[in-house]
Amino acid sequence: MPEYVSVESDASVATIRLDRPPVNALNRQMQEEIGEAALEVSRRGDVRAVVLYGGPKVFAAGADVKQMAEWSPVDAAREAPRLQQLFTSVARIPKPVIAAITGYALGGGLELAMTADLRVCGDNAQLGQPEIKLGLIPGAGGTQRLARLVGPARAKELVYSGRFVGAEEARAMGLVDRVVAPDDVLGAALELAQQFATGPTRALAAAKQAIDDGLEGSLESGLRLESTVFAGLFATEDTAIGMSSYLEHGPGKARFTGQ
Repeated sequence: MPEYVSVESDASVATIRLDRPPVNALNRQMQEEIGEAALEVSRRGDVRAVVLYGGPKVFAAGADVKQMAEWSPVDAAREAPRLQQLFTSVARIPKPVIAAITGYALGGGLELAMTADLRVCGDNAQLGQPEIKLGLIPGAGGTQRLARLVGPARAKELVYSGRFVGAEEARAMGLVDRVVAPDDVLGAALELAQQFATGPTRALAAAKQAIDDGLEGSLESGLRLESTVFAGLFATEDTAIGMSSYLEHGPGKARFTGQ
């Protein structure tokens, strides 16, 4: 049984809960459990949206530095790709994923939050990539996902300085999408996830694939991908339901089955 990561589900929304007090430092075992949770919610048909949550006080304050301090260059060359792969398994969950951020999301914690599609945070949250203060750089996707979210210049400033940013600054630069009172973070994330959970599951997965994979190539290749996944949706039950409902009742009335 997992020790530090649990998966709870309600009304088609699964919550992946991080629980390694006091600050959810991401040791090797916890990293593996996050990857296992990502695979579980990806394959479960009853889960249609996902929330990543670290608890009411902190999302995750980074990697376990005590473990990292013992690494040799060979260890680091092995561990960084492994962790990137685990976090990519979260990014590849074929369902909408919302990160619910309370307190600190630093280093590996922010890298994990950035694998989500959207981020809701408390107005007292602090986010950052402080690895430079250890003589390092982000190694679990931070240099790549941060630059894609906030642009290369802002990403360089944050990585070079290692400074923390507050919730409102994070929202202004596009690092988070919604800021609420700390006590409302989980509820707001669940509400947003529930909205997606009642939508057309395969169309949402197709949209995620087209956007995420399209950004990895040229505009031309992205457009080809978009047209391919667009056409494939015409074989789904939800597309038939959506079009029939629109013609009969107008927009926004369809009740999708997820098929």
